[in-house]
Amino acid sequence: MQMDAVDQRIVALLVADARASYADIGSKVALSAPAVKRRVDRLRSSGVIKGFTAVIDPAAVGWTTEAFVELFCTGRTTPAQITVATRRHPEVIGAYTVSGEADALVHLRAADIAHLEQALERLRAEPFVTSTRSMIVLSRLVETPTVVPAPSE
Repeated sequence: MQMDAVDQRIVALLVADARASYADIGSKVALSAPAVKRRVDRLRSSGVIKGFTAVIDPAAVGWTTEAFVELFCTGRTTPAQITVATRRHPEVIGAYTVSGEADALVHLRAADIAHLEQALERLRAEPFVTSTRSMIVLSRLVETPTVVPAPSE
C-alpha cells in the first residue's frame, strides 16, 4: 500500500498514543475525525496497522530479568518448528532466525535468575535444541516503538 505523508503522520501519532481520538489526530493532521477514521480503517484493512495493544512495563509486573539466547538446532529444524516450540514458553517475548553460527535468537523475560534458569531448562529440553548460548541483559539503553518512515518532502 502506498502511504502518503498524512497516512505516515497518522501512523506516527497512533504509535505514540494509540488511545488518541480521531478528533485529536485530525487536529494535528488537518483532517476531520471522520476522514481520519476512514484512513485508519484503510490502513487496518491493508495490513499497515496490524492492531492496537497496551504496552506493559515489565518491571511493574515483576519480570525484570531479560536474556537473549542463541539456539543451536539439529540439522533439519525448520523455522516453523522453532516458532511452535518457542510459543509454548510464556517467557519468550521474541524469536528470530538469524545468520551466523546460531540457528535462532530467542528473547526471554523472567521474574529473576531462578525463573530465567527454569525457562532456559525448558527451552533446552526441546527435542531439536542441541545447545544454547545466553546473554543476560544488564540494562536497556535504547528501546523505541515501531519506527515510522518520515514523510517524503
